[in-house]
Amino acid sequence: MRDNSHNYRELFLHDIPMMDVRAPVEYQKGAFPGTINVPLINDIERQKIGTCYKQQGQKAAVALGHQLVAGQSKADRIAAWADFSRQHPNGYLYCFRGGLRSQITQEWLKEKAGITYPRVIGGYKAMRNFLLQTIEQAVAECQFIVLGGLTGAGKTDVLLKLAHSLDLEKHAHHRGSSFGKHVLTQPSQIDFENRLAIDVLKNALQVTSVLLLKTKAS
Repeated sequence: MRDNSHNYRELFLHDIPMMDVRAPVEYQKGAFPGTINVPLINDIERQKIGTCYKQQGQKAAVALGHQLVAGQSKADRIAAWADFSRQHPNGYLYCFRGGLRSQITQEWLKEKAGITYPRVIGGYKAMRNFLLQTIEQAVAECQFIVLGGLTGAGKTDVLLKLAHSLDLEKHAHHRGSSFGKHVLTQPSQIDFENRLAIDVLKNALQVTSVLLLKTKAS
């Protein structure tokens, strides 16, 4: 049996599989790379529960949630969580703050599927804050050198030969670059920051020497 975790550094350094049980609208606003959204409640259910919470309080909102997620919909969600847990026995689950939704998910998995699966303490919010602090720490402690140059000069080729580097354009999928026509989607600002912070964690904070960043030439 594995314990719940608040070791965010290890989760991101080792690309530990994580199941995000927030509603789809929350996941779309910002998520961590490689995570899978398997929500406890969908967007409509979340809206109804939120309204109930504001008008009648937590107890009534929780009761409504159990009414909305019942029968076949509950069985389907438990089955999806069980599939994830079996495919990723070293993984974790989380909700926004690591509170009620992730605890309910754990309880239902245990009761209905016989699976004990750990959660991330503090949830998405705590992990997001950790990544933002990672960037701030890198800026304070590391010496950065910006690698610039004309388009086609070979900046990416240089970066690929370095042990520790950050490719900002890769993370941004920037449509304004000369290769923008190959970009299908651009990440949200939050997703960009999350991906960059994980890259920083894996590279920048493991060394105290110089880092190189590729930027779009002016």
